[in-house]
Amino acid sequence: MRTIALSLALAALPLLVAPVVMADHHTPTLTPQDSGTLNRLQAVSAVNPRVVWVSGLGGTYAVTTDGGKTWRAGVVPGAETLQFRDVEGVNARVAYLMAAGSGTDSRIYKTEDGGTTWSPQFMNEEPDAFYDCFAFWNQKRGITFSDAVNGRFPVIRTTDGETWQDIGDSLPPAQVGEAGFAASGTCVAVQGGKRAWIGTGGAALARIFATLDGGDTWAAYNTPIVQGTPTSGVITVDFRDPFHGILGGGEILAPTEFADTVARTSDGGVTWELTNWPPFPGSIYGLSYVRGLGTTTVVVTGPSGTAWTPDEGDTWESFPGLADYWAVDFASPQAGWLVGTEGRILKISF
Repeated sequence: MRTIALSLALAALPLLVAPVVMADHHTPTLTPQDSGTLNRLQAVSAVNPRVVWVSGLGGTYAVTTDGGKTWRAGVVPGAETLQFRDVEGVNARVAYLMAAGSGTDSRIYKTEDGGTTWSPQFMNEEPDAFYDCFAFWNQKRGITFSDAVNGRFPVIRTTDGETWQDIGDSLPPAQVGEAGFAASGTCVAVQGGKRAWIGTGGAALARIFATLDGGDTWAAYNTPIVQGTPTSGVITVDFRDPFHGILGGGEILAPTEFADTVARTSDGGVTWELTNWPPFPGSIYGLSYVRGLGTTTVVVTGPSGTAWTPDEGDTWESFPGLADYWAVDFASPQAGWLVGTEGRILKISF
């Protein structure tokens, strides 16, 4: 969504009642790391505890192969003005980058040599399209979501890791203004070999689109989080199995308000219930299950704060003072990463 690129320097709004917060759980360890860039980082892909890819503004990417002890940052040649709002790492050598922007600024690149060279795979030619995020079932099969154009979502899919085809006719018709949010590269989530979920906003209803067959067919389901304006709705979504998932979002123009910003499902996204409020105001830009630490521990983050929950939102623990992080991803309980403004990166270990 185009509005996510606007400045968040907004007038302060009154706070509502504070959320439920737990206080008897051990706080994870946070370790700052040097990403090698000062550009804002907006996406992170933790392949395993040693290999992690991140991406951001100014055509920037960075990769570590030693768990973040050292990072190698670079800029894709010819992409210096692009905003890489999403990244998908396959291994230490293979990764994909997705640039979000209007018209030809929406692109996909791939490296097969650890970032030494990048090959363009897709360049959007539709002036009104704006690609927000992508996700991959495996190194060759993935899906990329765009804001609606004339009531249709020009979603593209690859089945060979090289070429991309439009499958927009398979998705439900768009509401007026319906779009995704290019905040953290997580408005699309995949699970298993064929399941995927897309979160939307910017319209009367904030919805989840779900597929069971790799994108051949889709169904639309309503969500209960803050919605109904051009700058509100679902921003981020994750699933831990075919049925249990969690989403975050809210109103990006209300960074000081507590509100209904997180919801969860136990039926594959058909129905959603609100969780308790996280312990920081504003919208949720990124969230991730902590892979391997039980099945219900989740970390959520956004410009106004960062928090975690051991029980999918019944209770929460805050990270005091930890703001301006946009995305989070985990390879294991001891190997998670937060990325944000000014090239900041934190390793999280439970």
